[in-house]
Amino acid sequence: MLNSFSHSTLHTAHSRVPLAALILAGGKSSRMGKDKALIVWEGIPMLQRVCNVAVECGAVVYILTPWVERYQGIVKQKCFWLLETQPHQGPLVALAQGLAAISAEWVLLLACDMPLLQVDILKGWVQQLSEVSEEILAVVPLHSFGWEPLCGFYRTRAQEDLQDFIAQGGRSLQHWLARLPVKPLSVGTKEAQMLHNCNTPEDL
Repeated sequence: MLNSFSHSTLHTAHSRVPLAALILAGGKSSRMGKDKALIVWEGIPMLQRVCNVAVECGAVVYILTPWVERYQGIVKQKCFWLLETQPHQGPLVALAQGLAAISAEWVLLLACDMPLLQVDILKGWVQQLSEVSEEILAVVPLHSFGWEPLCGFYRTRAQEDLQDFIAQGGRSLQHWLARLPVKPLSVGTKEAQMLHNCNTPEDL
């Protein structure tokens, strides 16, 4: 059984930790026209950039992807790899698999296409987790136009509600959060810039 950190380790089990990061790297990148995780931003592939930030935040890092071998060569940080069993079903289903596999109180969900993530902002959010009441299952940035679920914190015990939502046909993170007890994180100018993600070549 694999239970040590290695950038070539496929996860099977891990002792409980306060915070883990789950990086999603399973999208088709159809609007971008090429694999977003491999796009180099200021000299570093975007997947590697997101991994670096997650490690600096003190999280145990997991990467969920159907293409483990494709990415192992570019990720230099120590992490666990989770083989995505239901690829191309969207981030909601991916989050459900991650929450079921990770043993931690909180999981920081991150998309692999967010090159402007700021460690200081994320660390400030992490510090707030210790003050979150027990009934709250997610802590997520909230814009005037909706949640930013792909840079949010989720309790692993939220997986039961998430699985029920999926079983009922739900596939939208926005719709799931609408029925969940969530603590919003305020989004100012700096936070909004940090949350920029790259979907098309024009976003680069």
